[in-house]
Amino acid sequence: MRRNWAARLRQGTIEGLAAVTLDNERLRVTVLPGKGGDVVEFLHKPTDTDLVWLTPRGLRDPREHLQGAPDDVAPFIDHYEGGWQDVFPNGGAPSAYRGARLAQHGEVAGLPWECAVVADSPEEVAVRLSVRTRRLPYRMEKVLRLRSGTAALEIEARATNESGLPLHAMWGQHIVYGLPFLRPGGRIRLPDGVTVIPHETPIAPGGRRVKAGGPWRWPVVPADGGGEVDLSVVPERGEPSDIVYLTGFDEGWYEITGAVGFRVEWDATLLPYLWMWQELGATTGYPWWGQAYTVGLEPFAGMPTDGLAAAVDNGTAMELGPYETKVLKMRAEVVA
Repeated sequence: MRRNWAARLRQGTIEGLAAVTLDNERLRVTVLPGKGGDVVEFLHKPTDTDLVWLTPRGLRDPREHLQGAPDDVAPFIDHYEGGWQDVFPNGGAPSAYRGARLAQHGEVAGLPWECAVVADSPEEVAVRLSVRTRRLPYRMEKVLRLRSGTAALEIEARATNESGLPLHAMWGQHIVYGLPFLRPGGRIRLPDGVTVIPHETPIAPGGRRVKAGGPWRWPVVPADGGGEVDLSVVPERGEPSDIVYLTGFDEGWYEITGAVGFRVEWDATLLPYLWMWQELGATTGYPWWGQAYTVGLEPFAGMPTDGLAAAVDNGTAMELGPYETKVLKMRAEVVA
């Protein structure tokens, strides 16, 4: 029965892409099965605050956009609208694995996912999204659930190796924050005992925030060029771009405060790293052109952002045995 109260859902299209919205008294979450299963809206209704950062270019349909010079980076970057994506089986830069060439953050973020309604009652709504990769023999599935009266999205995701061979993968939750939620001076809170591993080299021209080396103890770490930087404080616009990898989680959770508070919980035994990406307007070339102000806090299996081959080489890649399924449970909640 179609409702405009309690928990409810709607299916339709946005910019020609299949979309589904999970709605209740406190939260509205919009997901695009037509594009990677991306979360493109996470609106806290009482404060009219959307947690999702959207890029200046907005949403582009990958089926209609004619790329000027296709390469292994363009499929993700040229169609990246912000929001929240599953990244699988390659994290970061293009990479090659056992003869398969994998593009930036490929493959599932660029594919259409099938969508089925699994719950539709005033008490809760839920949808199941699923997809098979094209170059490796994997199937992914995730159930997104919203219960009446809560400001929390619950997710149960599965990654299955459909072959009789052991395989590797990187699995990440590419969650980024920006305006109107993200604000300079906002705070990031993590469990005790977390350490910071800087990326080996700067990720953009103009220097970096965190000194190479480490690992350092969270949150106050040596700054590049001397002094210290407190990574728990959201920086001002114009600070250098950087990425670091946080690890040592006894429990997988973080909280970030901006216009409201937001808490993300995940299974850190499955995704033991939290990538912290900061693009604060300092990159004046492709693809940001000085327009981005965003912080990503991204639970991941594997590091660094150099692709699957690098994660296999350093022993951080996820391993899936023949026909094995890994199950990830997450919860993302506004704590206003």
